[in-house]
Amino acid sequence: MTDPTLPQEPTRRNTLMWLTGAMGVAASAAVGVPLAAYLTGAIRRHPEDWVPIGKVDDFPLHETRLYTFENPTHEPWDGDAGKSGAYIRALGNGEFWVFAMNCAHLGCPVTWVPAAGLFMCPCHGGVYYENGDHASGPPPRGLYKMPWRITNGVLEVQAPHLPTLQDTLEKPSTMVKLPMAPRDVT
Repeated sequence: MTDPTLPQEPTRRNTLMWLTGAMGVAASAAVGVPLAAYLTGAIRRHPEDWVPIGKVDDFPLHETRLYTFENPTHEPWDGDAGKSGAYIRALGNGEFWVFAMNCAHLGCPVTWVPAAGLFMCPCHGGVYYENGDHASGPPPRGLYKMPWRITNGVLEVQAPHLPTLQDTLEKPSTMVKLPMAPRDVT
């Protein structure tokens, strides 16, 4: 008869139970930690980054052009996928049309066709007028308008992420023209 107050010798059964429990905890952590990070990433607020595109005076009046820039939320290993773009048209008097380069259907990059005065999506045939309104094809709406502002004579766009139907990037309160700093005339 064994004395219950004395330490018992480890048995093969106890060792295998502890080993199985430790492997279960490790497997749960290996799956649970990335899953939790993924789920909390969707609700986490990302900072609003403003990307300088160019001096206001450098944009040709009434011409739509594609300007590419590095997305501020890119990772070093993203390569070309870390770049984004915006179609910008200067309207005069410090006013601009700034559209995300992504189709409102599935996010394919649209192409500006100046001869037709249309944006065209090569993926599924979406077509948009020069003001970004939906013309034809499967997109459910017009092009996404990007928030923009002018700071010290430089046009900046807000570029934290790709627009979606739930988050169209259209926040009128952020489309503000800030006063221009006096220019140094020396």
